[in-house]
This record gives sequence, C-alpha cells and structure tokens, in this order.
Amino acid sequence: MADHTIQERLADLARRKDEARKGGSERSVKRQHDKGKMLARERLDYLLDEGSFHELDMLARSRNPDATDRPYTDGVVTGWGTIDGRKVFVFSQDFTIMGGSLGEVFAEKIHKVMDLSLSVGAPLIGLNDGAGARIPEGVVSLDGYGGIFYRNVQASGVIPQISVIMGPCAGGAVYSPAMTDFIFMVRETSHMFITGPDVVKTVTGEEVTLEELGGAGSHSTKSGVASFVADDEKAVLDDVRYLLAFLPANNLETPPVQETTDSPERLCPELVDLMPASSNQPYDMKKVITTVVDDGDFMEFHAHWAKAIVCGFARLDGQPIGVVANQPMQLAGVLDIESASKAARFVRTCDAFNIPLVTFVDVPGFLPGVDQEYGGIIRHGSKLLYAYCEATVPRMQVITRKAYGGAYVVMDSKGIGCDLSFAWPSAELAVMGPEGATDIIYRREIQAAADPALRRTELLEEYKERFANPWIAAERGYIDDVIDPADTRVKLIAGLAMLQSKSEELPKRKHGNVPL
Repeated sequence: MADHTIQERLADLARRKDEARKGGSERSVKRQHDKGKMLARERLDYLLDEGSFHELDMLARSRNPDATDRPYTDGVVTGWGTIDGRKVFVFSQDFTIMGGSLGEVFAEKIHKVMDLSLSVGAPLIGLNDGAGARIPEGVVSLDGYGGIFYRNVQASGVIPQISVIMGPCAGGAVYSPAMTDFIFMVRETSHMFITGPDVVKTVTGEEVTLEELGGAGSHSTKSGVASFVADDEKAVLDDVRYLLAFLPANNLETPPVQETTDSPERLCPELVDLMPASSNQPYDMKKVITTVVDDGDFMEFHAHWAKAIVCGFARLDGQPIGVVANQPMQLAGVLDIESASKAARFVRTCDAFNIPLVTFVDVPGFLPGVDQEYGGIIRHGSKLLYAYCEATVPRMQVITRKAYGGAYVVMDSKGIGCDLSFAWPSAELAVMGPEGATDIIYRREIQAAADPALRRTELLEEYKERFANPWIAAERGYIDDVIDPADTRVKLIAGLAMLQSKSEELPKRKHGNVPL
C-alpha cells in the first residue's frame, strides 16, 4: 500500500513540475516568441553550461487569498548553475506569467537567491523582463522591491552583480539594475524608464516613443545607463559569459588567469608609427590598446557613451586588467562631465574586484564652457580623482602624448598614487598647452615686438623645446621611465608581475564620502 502511495505522490510531483516548467498560457508564450524574445527558461538554458542549472522554489506560488490564478514559480525562475564551470546564481523573470510582475512570493524568491549568492560568494545574474509591481498586491510588492534594493547594496563590491534587461523594466524596478555593476540591454526589445511615454506626454506635453525614451540606443549613447548593448538576446547572453571570464567570483578572490599564446616578450613596433607628426592631429587610442594587450582582445565598457574616454577589460600575459584611456579621436581626448563619471565608475568597479588598472594618457585638459561649469564639471571631475586615489589595486600609467594641467593629475599620475608611470618620448608634461602658455607668459613681449606673429612663433617653439617633453618629469622622478613605444607591452607585463603582491593597509572608517 505504501509503495502505491509513494508512486502516486511521485506522479503528482511530476505533474506539478511539468506545470511549473510550462510557464504561461500558450497565447502568452506565442506572443513572447513573436516579439523575437526567448522564454525565461530558454534564456537560462542558453546562458548556463548544459545541464548545470539547479532550480529553487519551483513550486512556490502566490498566497494572495484573492488571486484567481496561482501559477507555480509565481513568474520568476531562480537557482544556480555554472558558466565555463564557474558557479553563478540567477533569476529569470517570466513575462508569460502575469507579465513578469513582482508580487510577494516573486520577491521572496529573488531575496533567497540573492542571500545565497552573497553568503556563498558567487556572481548574481538577473534576467529582467517584467511589468513592475503587481498592482493587486499593493504595498506588499513595493516592500518586496525594497528588500531587493537593500540586498543589492549589501552585495555591492562583494560579488559581481549583472543585470540583463530582456524586456520592459519600468518605475521602481529600474533601481535594482541601476545599483548593480553592469547593465546589458538588447536593441529594440528592452526598455528602461521611470515614467512611460504616456505619463511623459500627460505631465510635460512631450511626445516620445518607447524606444526613444528608454531603448537600448538611448541608454547606451545619451544617459549612460546601459554598459553593454547587443543586437539580439543570444548575443547579449554571449556577452555576459564573455564578461564573467574577466571577473573573480567575489572580492576576496583574484580574477581568473587564462592561458595565452601571445608572448609576453612580443614587441609593438607599429606603435612608433602610430603617433602623428603634429601633436594636434588625432590618432585612435583603441589601436594602442588592442596592439598592447593579449591577442588584441578588448571588451569595451560603455562603448557608445562619453567616447572621449575609453574603458574596458583586456588581458596582459593572461591576467585580466582594466584599461582607462583618453581618446584623441573624440573632443581631442578632453575630460568632461560624462567621461569623468564613466571612468570613475569603471575604476571603482575594477578596484572592488581586484582587477589591476592600466591608464593610457593623452589629455589636453578639461572641456571648457558654461555648460560644463554649470553642469558641475568640478564635482564630476573629482569623482575620477577620488576613484583613483581610493584604488588599492596595482596601477600603471602610460603617457603617450599630452599630459596637461589638472587633467594629467587626475589621469592616475604618480602624485595620486600610481605605482608605475611610463612615458613615451612623444609625451608632453606641462601645466598647459604650448599655445595658451606662450600667450600668457609672453603676452607683453609679443605685443611689444616689431612683428608680433613672428615673435609668438619663435617663443612658441622655445616653449615646446623646454616644456613639451617628458625630460623634466623624468629628472624629478614623476615618471619612472621613458620607454620606446615598442616596449610598452613588455614593460607593462613586467610591472604587473612585480605588483602582484602589492598590499595596502586602509585607514579604519565607515566609508569615504565620494563627491557624487
């Protein structure tokens, strides 16, 4: 009799789990597929190593007594699995069940997986595709969001938190992704906004489409909300796997070193020819980066926003590094409000997860203008300065050309704690550019000359000869070595190996006060 009972129970279990795996109605499943979107479980199957997923709370469902429909999973699939053999925790919101809206049980499931990921010390990946708070559950669902936000902050800087926006993400729901380390978006199908197009029109009279307001294009170019963007869901999930290969599981571990066939002794003679004859001509700093790093492999962070600075992950002799570099192709590589904020965020992310920093410097200064001053360039520029000063990971600087004024100091100079500073012979370390400096220092002499234009040209050349070079800085020890550009890779790899055992004792405090 007992055997018969357990068999019945097993059959009942199988039936319930089948129902849970099925997700929403056939109609809602079809609508999801018709939009070019995968289902919650299909996304997990694609993201995780085959057969590695272990689900939690599969049979959880709403305990709302007024609910007419109480589907299993309550609209979110949670659990853990592996990516390239490394453990990760995941939640995947299911738009086919109540529009992926968040209710009490839905929130509790996410809280549980977040608590586990933090206590175990493994990355958390959230696949977001939901309509926000579940209206019938009222304040209960709002409290559920509060629990998620609180855990995001507790986990910040301890485990990597990755948000993948696979559909709508609106209202309060956007704040959880905003507090995570990386946000991925899909072109055309993912949207983030606080208030939708209808509300915007009612309140301000502005007419705007869903895509213009909160699409991947807007958030990757205008707002700086999306760190990475891809054309479809599979591409975006591939990118998540790619990113994780650069990150440690938690803040107590070092990033994973990969085998490489790119020799640490490889020279980069093509860098010698890259530098233009005139210091006012641009060149592509990304070419410098991809030439120096292993196999030219560079994963750019915020590639389409604040383009005057380039940030991203690469490797040197198999060891992950974070790269920050001024881009002469955009606004001559100046620091402005957006580029300072972008780089500051990146520097702090690398520092949190023990990723050494390499900074390539070619900066003529800060962007001048009323908009920049009123917009708070002082406040925003100091974010980057603060981030570098705070960072305790190995830090190396390569000055390729211009290094002028306060912007030079901010770009991880020796004075703010850089461990190793190298300069190419083309480097120009000075308080300001030759033209401006000549006009200020020699104003009276130029005005008094018989031929002011000729005298200015003579004095300009004299200033360049004296100051627009790396020699004074090298004499004073503000740079550690002037190197042949061809040796850049070799020098950085040797420096990285030397700095592996770097450690710093931080003063006891609750936390610093970042100029936000």
